Amino acid sequence: MKKLLEILGLIALIQGVAGLVHQFTGWGWGAVQRVGFLNGFEIYASIALVALGFALFATAESGKSG
Repeated sequence: MKKLLEILGLIALIQGVAGLVHQFTGWGWGAVQRVGFLNGFEIYASIALVALGFALFATAESGKSG
């Protein structure tokens, strides 16, 4: 379970950072820009993904090893 949380956290973190990079530089390949209902809210969604990634990492670390 710990590895799954770490992998999901890494994916969320990468997608969030990619979304922020795309918003500020125009370069990017993240999934946030491709989700239609997030138009106008890409920055907020990217920040939420970064926060979710850190939360998943923290949850994985606080759990029992195994």
